[in-house]
Amino acid sequence: MRLVIIEDEKPNATRLKNLVHDISPDTTIEAILDTVSASVAWFKQHPHPDVALLDIRLADGLSFDIFQQVSLQCPVIFTTAYDEYAIRAFKVNSIDYLLKPIEKEDLRQALDKIHRQPVQTGPTEMVQQLLEFFKQKEVSYRTRFMLPFRDGYRTVLVEDVDFAYYAYSTTRLVLKDKSEVVVTQTMDELEEQLNPAQFFRANRQHIIGIHSIDRILHSFNGKLQIRLKRDPEREILVSKEKVPLFKQWLDK
Repeated sequence: MRLVIIEDEKPNATRLKNLVHDISPDTTIEAILDTVSASVAWFKQHPHPDVALLDIRLADGLSFDIFQQVSLQCPVIFTTAYDEYAIRAFKVNSIDYLLKPIEKEDLRQALDKIHRQPVQTGPTEMVQQLLEFFKQKEVSYRTRFMLPFRDGYRTVLVEDVDFAYYAYSTTRLVLKDKSEVVVTQTMDELEEQLNPAQFFRANRQHIIGIHSIDRILHSFNGKLQIRLKRDPEREILVSKEKVPLFKQWLDK
């Protein structure tokens, strides 16, 4: 079996690769891609694989955007860190869904189903129905975090969060009073749970709040550099690929 992984978090992509090889050592992983644009380019230039594993959120948009530019002729298995994107209703021959962190047995069952029920055409029509489903679905975003504190718990409101960052295998929220709290969510999970009107995933290490930005400067190779009001020494770069999305986010 030939397989493509589309995932913008390197640790997640590596884990998926290892799981696939554990489940099916004979499977060939044709490519590991991390953006919509790279995926579209690859599918236009190569024969389509037997199955594609697609993270829903990528660095430059939703993986659904791939289907607007390429008629994918293979089954797909979507992966996501947050159940807001649950697509269990679309578990048919040409599409499946796995919730992160992905368990080996769940992935095995999804791949087995594709083996048992091969399809002749790609999932483009089903994805269109999925997009309509998302448009109609009311999204509810996180408003608070409950965190361990001394001998009990404390509540941190999302409106008090300035930005979030990932370092040394830990996700931290920086609050408007400059204090920091550790949360159990991954950056992927935070990105899904926080209101995108208020927060933007600038890069793999940082999610910034709209009110945290002090200045935006041009950087090298078409990138942008963000300076924060409460942490002016921190350097946050927005990649050239994400600059258009960042500008759209600001210009609302």
